[in-house]
Amino acid sequence: MIARPFVTANFAITLDGRISTRNRTPADFSSPRDKRRLLEIRAKCDAVLVGARTLAADTMSAGLPAADLRAARVRLGKSPYPLRVALSNSGRIPPQLRFFTADLPIPVLFTTKRMPSRAVSEFAGICDIYLHLSREVNLAVALATLREDYGVKRVVCEGGGTLLRSLLTAGLVDELHVTLCPRIFGGKGAPTLTGMAGDYLQESTRVRLVEMLPAGLECFTRWRVIRG
Repeated sequence: MIARPFVTANFAITLDGRISTRNRTPADFSSPRDKRRLLEIRAKCDAVLVGARTLAADTMSAGLPAADLRAARVRLGKSPYPLRVALSNSGRIPPQLRFFTADLPIPVLFTTKRMPSRAVSEFAGICDIYLHLSREVNLAVALATLREDYGVKRVVCEGGGTLLRSLLTAGLVDELHVTLCPRIFGGKGAPTLTGMAGDYLQESTRVRLVEMLPAGLECFTRWRVIRG
């Protein structure tokens, strides 16, 4: 078996299971405490994994703006920032996104042969590119690469739902952090924890609750995936 990092995921969801609006606007429906918790989870990981659509919708840098969390990492002998990792099957991702232009250590991009050759040249100087010779990134190989080439032992997936669905389908998720928020969106067009509502997963994923913490009007939960 190829060694891979421990994979956790972190999402805020409404009570009807939506992670965003139908327009894929940034998930600003959670509290400042939840956003701090996101950074705390990120700080405990060696890498942050995000899909291209989420990067574009949230205009995120995936950095670590909290100075105290960066200092805590340094005290543990780690770099101030977790490795930032993007995934795009099509390779059609704007190099102008904050993820690539922020004044942070260069990120890693996993993409495929579908990426236009011009784009490969554009990204060559702003990130480490891994070009999979297939139509979709092999997630197991990508995770193994993070472990072997970058020493990543723990990675957090921060979206979107389509990426989480792919990781779950491949049996590559070990843990989920889910913040339950006191909102109800409704509608068919708003994405869920596993992307757009539609087909079932190839096989359901069983989880068990290991932590639950009410915090104001929200509830922070942590779930461990059950194997076998």
